[in-house]
Amino acid sequence: MRRGRDFGGELHEGRHFLAIRIYYEDTDFSGVVYHASYLRFLERGRTEFLRALGLGQRLLLAREGADAVGFVVRRMTIDFFKPARMDEIITVETRPHEIGGASIELAQRVLRGDDVLVDAEVRVAAVANGRPRRLPTEVRQILRHSTSPVNRQVADR
Repeated sequence: MRRGRDFGGELHEGRHFLAIRIYYEDTDFSGVVYHASYLRFLERGRTEFLRALGLGQRLLLAREGADAVGFVVRRMTIDFFKPARMDEIITVETRPHEIGGASIELAQRVLRGDDVLVDAEVRVAAVANGRPRRLPTEVRQILRHSTSPVNRQVADR
């Protein structure tokens, strides 16, 4: 059996890149990506970014006691510039912008080649058992070390 390519994207100099093909289900009747589909693409980018750092969300949730943590979107600002269309390959770029005591702000872009289609700022909050919580120290350290010195804007709160 041949092993398929890694679908988790790649981490390079503090940025994570995830290639996604646009399918019919992602589009409206005219073959243009429906605006809400970009939210799914961005979520995949955030999930694969964490997984590339060894912080798979299922593993984080399964941690024992005080170390269990999940993430919920607290705020999202999104700008749409150009449409993507069926069968195109887009890239979701994700990088940490600010790492706080209980939240992470991520800068994300959806690209087609060099063209920026979507630009988003997303703040995710750490939660456990449905309640806000501080990021475990180990998680904060991994996130802080993932940022390239060029991109580093870390707020220690």
